Amino acid sequence: MSGRFITFEGGEGAGKTTQIKALTHFLSKMAKETLCTREPGGTPMAEALRDLVTLGPTGRWSALEEMLIMYTARSELVRTIIKPKLEEGVWVLSDRFADSTTVYQGFAGGVPLDRIRQLHSIVLGEFAPDLTIILDLPPDEGLRRVNSRAQTISRFEKHPAEFYQKVRNGYLQIANENPDRCAVVDAGLPIGQISEQICQLVADKFNNELTL
Repeated sequence: MSGRFITFEGGEGAGKTTQIKALTHFLSKMAKETLCTREPGGTPMAEALRDLVTLGPTGRWSALEEMLIMYTARSELVRTIIKPKLEEGVWVLSDRFADSTTVYQGFAGGVPLDRIRQLHSIVLGEFAPDLTIILDLPPDEGLRRVNSRAQTISRFEKHPAEFYQKVRNGYLQIANENPDRCAVVDAGLPIGQISEQICQLVADKFNNELTL
């Protein structure tokens, strides 16, 4: 595939949407066509599944059931959007991907990690991002940001405090175990500084593919 697949991960309030916009602008200056998507979602069917899994009380689904819904949406998104776009040479930027399932349903939700790996292999095989940006932020600060927004609070923003600490620890463990794919960025820094760091990370990793 001639395109590149870059995912953004992090806990609640980490600023993924803002940084995806900044990287999209940077890549446009490098003459790269981009597509931005999100998980769960990105297609009409996957968006319907997003509503199914994000709305309602926290106990609506078990972590195992959440995992199955997430991978159903992910399978359709990859099959119908992500892979075709990558084959066309488009750079795809996604707000969350498989690491979110590993962290939220695995590390924090209690689904055995080997079960998640097995499902990933069944559904997506060896397909994985070329680069994952993990925006790291203390959970209390992230939740403070979320609660200050005039938006609907999702099921995943209503858990006890210890859940979000497990989420953060899970992301940091994934980054430690996958240093060639993952880069951790301090999401507590000023927005512009975060954007500069991310753009530099992308430029360094794909330096032979990016030209002014």
